[in-house]
Amino acid sequence: MAKKKGQQTEERATEQHVEHTVSVFYAMVVLVLGAAIGFFVYTNAIGENQKHPFKLGLDLAGGAHLIYEADVSQIDPLEVPELMSVLRDVIERRVNVFGVSEPIVQVEQSSFVTEEPVQRLVVELPGVQDVDEAIAEIGKTPLLEFKLVDREALDGQSGEVGDTTEEIVGTITDLIDDDVPTTSPYLDTGLTGRYLQSAALEFAGQNSGQLSNEPVVSIQFDDTGADLFEEITRANVGELLAIFLDGELLSAPRINEVIVGGTAIISGGFNPDEARALAQNLNFGALPVPIELQSTQTIGASLGAEVLGKGVTAALYGLALVVLFMLLWYRLPGLVATIALAIYVASMLALFQLIPVTLTAAGLAGFILSIGMAVDANVLVFERMKEEYRAGKSSREAARVGFARAWTAIRDGNLTSIFSAIILFWFGTSIVKGFALVFGLGVLVSMLTALSVTRTLLISLPDTSRDKSGLKAKLFDSGLGKDFI
Repeated sequence: MAKKKGQQTEERATEQHVEHTVSVFYAMVVLVLGAAIGFFVYTNAIGENQKHPFKLGLDLAGGAHLIYEADVSQIDPLEVPELMSVLRDVIERRVNVFGVSEPIVQVEQSSFVTEEPVQRLVVELPGVQDVDEAIAEIGKTPLLEFKLVDREALDGQSGEVGDTTEEIVGTITDLIDDDVPTTSPYLDTGLTGRYLQSAALEFAGQNSGQLSNEPVVSIQFDDTGADLFEEITRANVGELLAIFLDGELLSAPRINEVIVGGTAIISGGFNPDEARALAQNLNFGALPVPIELQSTQTIGASLGAEVLGKGVTAALYGLALVVLFMLLWYRLPGLVATIALAIYVASMLALFQLIPVTLTAAGLAGFILSIGMAVDANVLVFERMKEEYRAGKSSREAARVGFARAWTAIRDGNLTSIFSAIILFWFGTSIVKGFALVFGLGVLVSMLTALSVTRTLLISLPDTSRDKSGLKAKLFDSGLGKDFI
């Protein structure tokens, strides 16, 4: 019986040795991965070869902040979200073309509770200090509209009017100059640049209705626009269809027949350069709705650098205080938590580079806050481990049980923080969204590092019991004179 019991003890010891060897291997893998992440962050953002630099917002890098208000008063409320999305894509393509580094274009509403919220377009251009130039570049994007000429309204105010564009424009100009009250001589058709698919420079031939070799712009509508254009021309043969660009009448050709296929010609006495520029601007994207600049703000590069420097300093001080507390209060487990915290910081910085996350001052504050919260799970686990250790379990067994029993508290605490971040991101403005994104990401990553990195490293430590003496046991005494595990 004694021999059998000794054999079982020996087998158990062998199993524990193999288990400890495996845990040490996993711990080494975790440390190597952490070092690799740190090396990636350094070489790609801090070192000389910056392949993935950090993406800084306006308040840290400096630049121009523009707010436009969209006029959606004449648009079906059900179509507003789609049109604002199209408008955002159009402006984003436009600012990308003139060389702004990492522009941010996003749609905002004044409120989500009012009946008619104001639709705004926020344009952030990092590194741009000349606001006037930025406004001019964005303003080049045209608003293309097609409207039927109401000859009855026009003739009733000024007598008989000719059919040519020059005569129509001259008549309307005379009425405006003479301060004659006028009703709009145009009828909306619903056909705008939102349906534009492409535009190209062409030269008209002898039989095309224009002068020989006259530069014109040929535009092609998408399927929806082509159907609408065909419907308009079919119902208005013989009428004049006015073509407007940014509210300016370019031409008013007569509809001689039904036009199938969605192709139209814009002619306005262009020279080749003007026609080419117009086609290029239309290809960049015609605005689906009119926009008006409401406010501008310029943040200097020096001010942004100062804010960034103070934010980094605050992060370093916060990290140092957290590390100091963990080392003084928990000694060896505190050192494990510090290593896990370092891996957490490296992982977060790597995510900032790879996603990439636009770091603002608010986002930096969220990151600093997440550093303190990153050790919350460790504190909960360590306190549970104390209780298990005092109850007679070995340090390794106390670590396993402590993690298992602290999991529900860690899960619930982190879920509430993540839900808060989601709500802030969903309903907040751009500044609040930056904070919410970094904070929520930090909470999620910190929970993963606490449950994987800290647990793996603790289980790989030498196994000790409360009644043991010697160096190993002393390693688990608190720095403040209390038993730790």
